[in-house]
Amino acid sequence: MRFTLRQLEYFIAAGETGSITQASERINISQPSISTAISQLEQELDVQLFVRHHAQGLSLTPAGRAMLLEAKRLIEQAESLYGVASEASDEVRGQLNVGCLTTLAPMILPELALSFTAGFPKATIRPHADHQELLLSGLRRAMIDIAITYDLQIPDDVAFTPLVDLPVHALVGEGHPLARHSAVTLQELVQEPMIFLDLPLSSEYFLALFLKEGLQPNIAFRISHPDVIRTMVANGYGYTLANVTPRSDTALDGRKVVRVRLSGEHRPMTIGFATLKSLRKSRLMSAFESHSRAFISDAYIPGMVAPAMSQKRR
Repeated sequence: MRFTLRQLEYFIAAGETGSITQASERINISQPSISTAISQLEQELDVQLFVRHHAQGLSLTPAGRAMLLEAKRLIEQAESLYGVASEASDEVRGQLNVGCLTTLAPMILPELALSFTAGFPKATIRPHADHQELLLSGLRRAMIDIAITYDLQIPDDVAFTPLVDLPVHALVGEGHPLARHSAVTLQELVQEPMIFLDLPLSSEYFLALFLKEGLQPNIAFRISHPDVIRTMVANGYGYTLANVTPRSDTALDGRKVVRVRLSGEHRPMTIGFATLKSLRKSRLMSAFESHSRAFISDAYIPGMVAPAMSQKRR
């Protein structure tokens, strides 16, 4: 065999993203290195893996699609060798694919992964950020091993371990009249323009808060990117509802947002980790779960104001 696992990894990244540029960003490898690896694979296997489109990325050939499936299986089998070695040597090592809900990932995932690999230097974390439906799909397709997410419609084949509850609150710009209130009700918000987080399952959660009280929110904008919503709120386009509490009260454009407590009894979102029930947990995964339980609690959440600290500030 005159090709390497690293060449296969580069090929997989290009095949899944459909772009040398995006593959380079995803795995942090230079574009020429990826292009060279793919050319070497094609030469060694005597097959064309991609159709190159000028300025429009790559398309897998039929042979390339078949190769992509086999390459992913081969990489998974190679990575499992680390798990076998870890179990045999009583050492935590290998690569763990960790998914995280897109609204949580910028705050939680970097610090959590860094602290874990600092304690287990022979382990590596490969992060994935997406919405709930794709995280659950990734678990089933073995694209990710464990997901840090909310308890949103967890299916029967997935085990969910709760870590911390996040109450819902309103977010307004610092110039909004409600910014001076210590608390606000849904009845007070219902006529205000709402900038709605339009993500699968998350959107159903927020709508249910209003429906429970027989209300219909005045949705002015539906946005799937939390940072865009935060900046629009800071610029006075309306309010939003959220559970995450970033430590910074500044939007990306430098304007301020203000968090206002939502009065009444409302179901919180619970952060936890999700795994497939049928999956045999490796020593690496068990170590990461233990680390997550110790690292995320009511008193501390990476990148966020934890609920216990939030109560003290009021």
